[in-house]
Amino acid sequence: MPKLLGRQLGENIKRLRLQSGLTQEQTIAKLQTLGSPLSRSTYSLIEAGKGNIFVNDLVGLQTVFGVEYKEFFKDISPCRPSKTQD
Repeated sequence: MPKLLGRQLGENIKRLRLQSGLTQEQTIAKLQTLGSPLSRSTYSLIEAGKGNIFVNDLVGLQTVFGVEYKEFFKDISPCRPSKTQD
Protein backbone atom coordinates (compact mmCIF):
# COMPACT_ATOMS: atom_id res chain seq x y z
CA MET A 1 0.00 0.00 0.00
CA PRO A 2 1.50 3.38 -0.91
CA LYS A 3 2.49 5.42 2.14
CA LEU A 4 0.14 8.31 1.39
CA LEU A 5 -2.82 5.98 0.91
CA GLY A 6 -1.97 4.09 4.08
CA ARG A 7 -1.66 7.27 6.10
CA GLN A 8 -4.95 8.74 4.89
CA LEU A 9 -6.81 5.45 5.28
CA GLY A 10 -5.42 5.13 8.81
CA GLU A 11 -6.45 8.68 9.65
CA ASN A 12 -9.96 7.98 8.36
CA ILE A 13 -10.23 4.80 10.42
CA LYS A 14 -9.09 6.66 13.52
CA ARG A 15 -11.55 9.48 12.86
CA LEU A 16 -14.41 7.02 12.51
CA ARG A 17 -13.39 5.21 15.70
CA LEU A 18 -13.30 8.46 17.66
CA GLN A 19 -16.65 9.55 16.20
CA SER A 20 -18.04 6.24 17.42
CA GLY A 21 -16.72 7.00 20.92
CA LEU A 22 -14.60 3.86 21.04
CA THR A 23 -11.09 3.17 22.26
CA GLN A 24 -8.78 0.95 20.24
CA GLU A 25 -9.33 -1.80 22.80
CA GLN A 26 -13.12 -1.54 22.51
CA THR A 27 -12.90 -1.54 18.72
CA ILE A 28 -10.75 -4.68 18.73
CA ALA A 29 -13.08 -6.40 21.20
CA LYS A 30 -16.04 -5.71 18.88
CA LEU A 31 -14.09 -6.94 15.86
CA GLN A 32 -13.11 -10.11 17.69
CA THR A 33 -16.76 -10.86 18.48
CA LEU A 34 -17.28 -10.74 14.70
CA GLY A 35 -14.49 -13.31 14.26
CA SER A 36 -11.53 -11.06 13.43
CA PRO A 37 -8.14 -12.17 14.79
CA LEU A 38 -6.83 -8.57 14.61
CA SER A 39 -4.72 -7.55 17.62
CA ARG A 40 -4.62 -4.08 19.16
CA SER A 41 -0.97 -3.62 18.18
CA THR A 42 -1.74 -4.42 14.53
CA TYR A 43 -4.79 -2.16 14.63
CA SER A 44 -2.61 0.63 16.03
CA LEU A 45 -0.23 0.26 13.07
CA ILE A 46 -3.18 0.48 10.67
CA GLU A 47 -4.39 3.73 12.25
CA ALA A 48 -0.84 5.09 12.04
CA GLY A 49 -0.71 4.27 8.32
CA LYS A 50 2.07 1.75 8.86
CA GLY A 51 0.09 -1.47 8.57
CA ASN A 52 -2.10 -3.11 5.98
CA ILE A 53 -5.70 -4.08 6.59
CA PHE A 54 -7.49 -7.17 5.32
CA VAL A 55 -10.74 -6.57 3.50
CA ASN A 56 -12.54 -8.77 6.06
CA ASP A 57 -11.37 -6.45 8.84
CA LEU A 58 -12.53 -3.40 6.89
CA VAL A 59 -15.95 -5.05 6.54
CA GLY A 60 -15.90 -5.63 10.30
CA LEU A 61 -15.01 -2.00 10.98
CA GLN A 62 -17.87 -0.87 8.76
CA THR A 63 -20.19 -2.94 10.93
CA VAL A 64 -18.65 -1.71 14.20
CA PHE A 65 -18.70 1.96 13.21
CA GLY A 66 -22.03 1.78 11.37
CA VAL A 67 -20.83 3.97 8.49
CA GLU A 68 -20.83 3.76 4.70
CA TYR A 69 -17.68 2.41 3.07
CA LYS A 70 -17.01 5.73 1.36
CA GLU A 71 -16.14 7.18 4.78
CA PHE A 72 -13.02 4.99 4.92
CA PHE A 73 -11.82 6.46 1.63
CA LYS A 74 -12.58 10.13 2.25
CA ASP A 75 -9.92 12.43 0.78
CA ILE A 76 -8.22 9.56 -1.07
CA SER A 77 -7.80 10.23 -4.78
CA PRO A 78 -9.38 7.68 -7.11
CA CYS A 79 -6.25 7.85 -9.28
CA ARG A 80 -2.70 6.91 -8.52
CA PRO A 81 -0.30 9.87 -8.57
CA SER A 82 1.78 9.96 -11.72
CA LYS A 83 5.54 9.64 -11.50
CA THR A 84 7.39 12.85 -12.17
CA GLN A 85 10.52 12.78 -14.26
CA ASP A 86 13.60 14.59 -13.05
